Amino acid sequence: MGTDRVKRVCIVGASGKLGQYMVRHALERGYEVVGVCRERSVPKLAAFEGRMTVVPGPTDDPEVIRRAVAGCDGVLTVLVPWGVRQYASGTAQAVLDHARPGARLVFSCGWHITRDGKDRYRRGFTTAVRIAARLGRLLRYVEIDDQVEACRRVFASDTRWTVVRGSSLEEGESQGLPVWSRHVGDPVLSGNLTRRVDFALFMVEALTDDTLVREAPAIVGRLTPGALAHAGAPGGRAPEPEPAPEPAPGRWSRRRS
Repeated sequence: MGTDRVKRVCIVGASGKLGQYMVRHALERGYEVVGVCRERSVPKLAAFEGRMTVVPGPTDDPEVIRRAVAGCDGVLTVLVPWGVRQYASGTAQAVLDHARPGARLVFSCGWHITRDGKDRYRRGFTTAVRIAARLGRLLRYVEIDDQVEACRRVFASDTRWTVVRGSSLEEGESQGLPVWSRHVGDPVLSGNLTRRVDFALFMVEALTDDTLVREAPAIVGRLTPGALAHAGAPGGRAPEPEPAPEPAPGRWSRRRS
């Protein structure tokens, strides 16, 4: 899908830090932007007043998403595993159900998501994820397993999706478009750090990059040591000889309560 075919973009989770960066990048490209966020978070978007449309409401509400994505060529979705009410999978399902056929769907998540089981994690990383998942459930604050389920639904859909898997994030000035590889553990990703503004940049750029359709790129900042060592790789990513796995057939039906 070329840039000329993207006119209207919906950003689900627009009020968060990543979401606000995506709003900025999208507006800079001249896109018409619709943002979705919880009603109490609408004031966080005050800096964009008059430059975007805001649809307030829970992002896992199918009716809220249906109204927000109407007429959109692309949908950028922050999969946040808030609470213990299947918020992330409900959000993903609503987007899958209501985005127009052929729209570019780009979702964000962390490195802990794996598509084909070939990612190689350091022991400390997997231990930290397990601890965070247990504490999150205990405190009823986050539900990391639900983010896994959300991505499973995306991977199984027949939409034009991309799932962007982010490393650890930091604030700071942009360093440019991050580099990526299909598997965590590849040398290019050894830096494990990305500027949040550049994570958002990758999300927005993915809207018009057909090579990322049905890919789950793991990204890292382009000035990290591993990325610099592989700077000569075509397209700024690590060489990957094996083809991407074929997505499972079929489109998921609407989530039922």
